[in-house]
Amino acid sequence: MAVKIRLKRLGQKKRPFYRIVVADERAPRDGRFIEEIGTYDPNQEPSAVVVNEELAKKWLANGAQPTDTVGKLFKNAGITK
Repeated sequence: MAVKIRLKRLGQKKRPFYRIVVADERAPRDGRFIEEIGTYDPNQEPSAVVVNEELAKKWLANGAQPTDTVGKLFKNAGITK
């Protein structure tokens, strides 16, 4: 089972809000997930990113692969393996 760290979209039409979640790669984008580790709000200026750093590092150490977008968010937040 491959595990991904990705975004789950919430919010209204044209007003996105995302949760950063750990999910099985076969699950739908807004479907079942294993754990929520943060949020991302691109509507604010600058964009608001809140990540539980301990959980993110734990999942990265266990082999979870972040998507490209989440990888960039982690890099900006200073989170690495």
